[in-house]
Amino acid sequence: MLTVKILGPGCANCRKLEAVARDAAASAGVEAEFVKVSDMKAIMAYDLMSTPGLVINDTLVSSGRIPTQAEIRQWMAE
Repeated sequence: MLTVKILGPGCANCRKLEAVARDAAASAGVEAEFVKVSDMKAIMAYDLMSTPGLVINDTLVSSGRIPTQAEIRQWMAE
């Protein structure tokens, strides 16, 4: 099972990123645990320049934008 973390303060973009990531996991048939990280110290531990951030299995794969479902599915497959 993958661990997917959404990094951000809980803004509209953070919620949109979570929705896109959940849809990508569901459409790919991937079992994933979703975790929201809003603590700034925890977010900065990932060397994130801007939110929202997407972390898959402790690897930062996206920051400052909302990737497409296709991109997220590809990252989940890797």
